[in-house]
Amino acid sequence: MSKILLSSLSKYQNFGLLITRVVIGSTFTYVHGLKKITGGTELWIKLGGSMKNFGIEFFPVFWGFMASFAEFFGGIFLALGLFFRPSAILIFITMIVAAVFHINNGDPIGKIAYPLEIAALMFLLIFTGPGKFSLDKIFFNKT
Repeated sequence: MSKILLSSLSKYQNFGLLITRVVIGSTFTYVHGLKKITGGTELWIKLGGSMKNFGIEFFPVFWGFMASFAEFFGGIFLALGLFFRPSAILIFITMIVAAVFHINNGDPIGKIAYPLEIAALMFLLIFTGPGKFSLDKIFFNKT
C-alpha cells in the first residue's frame, strides 16, 4: 500500500513546486526583502559591507541594493514562477554571501544554517525549474 502511495506522488510534482515557490517566494518578499528594499542607502551600505568577506570593498550601496533586490523582487518572481531561474540564482548568491558573513562573524550555527538551507533549496530549484504552473510556462513555454 505505501509503495503505491509513494510511487504516485511524482504525479503531483508540479503542484509541490507551486506550493514551494509561493511559500518561499512570499516569505522572502514580505519577511526579508520588504524591510531591506525600503531600508534605503544606510541599510544598503551595511548589507553591502558583507562583500568585504570576498575582498570586495567598493560600492557597498550597490551590493546592498542588489541583496535587497534579490530578496524582494526575486521573492515575487519566485512565487509567480516568472524569470524563475535568474531569481533563484540571485537568491542563491545572496544566501551564500549571508552564510559566509555569519561564518566570518563567528556567529552560532543557528545563524549560519538558515542561509545555507535556503541556498541549498535555491540550488535545487535552479535545476528543477518552476514547474508547469508558472508564468515562465505561460509566457516562454519553459518549466
